[in-house]
Amino acid sequence: MIIMTATYLHRAITPMHPLLRNILAVLTGAVVCILLNGVLLELLMRTFPPPPGFEPETPATYALLAPVHYVLPFAAHAIPSLIGGLIAALIASDRKRTCALAVGGLHLLGGIAAAFMIPAPAWFIVLDLTTAYLPMAWAGWRLVAHRH
Repeated sequence: MIIMTATYLHRAITPMHPLLRNILAVLTGAVVCILLNGVLLELLMRTFPPPPGFEPETPATYALLAPVHYVLPFAAHAIPSLIGGLIAALIASDRKRTCALAVGGLHLLGGIAAAFMIPAPAWFIVLDLTTAYLPMAWAGWRLVAHRH
């Protein structure tokens, strides 16, 4: 569905100047990425609520979390980067990889900001920042590159 919509959008804006189209690609991918991140975090937190006694502001309570409580935020960061990168690569006129990685980079900036605000364990922050953003946006570009 997303690929079909983005492909239609790609055809609808073909006459546009390549630079403007690439900017639109990055902005569209970033907006989708941010919205999807928020929706996924909300859904996943409702589906798998934290255990009683967990306080996000208190580092000591992170010991109460089960592995699923780390996998879900990681997925909520990785999936939007993949989809946002894919959309940017589909819309971009050229430099598709650069546009996809720009979306991942913008999302990474949000992840870095969150790492300073949320006292999650260091191993999770390192894993999240190194694998959920740029590599997943790159994978979104690769999905498009294999199609063409």
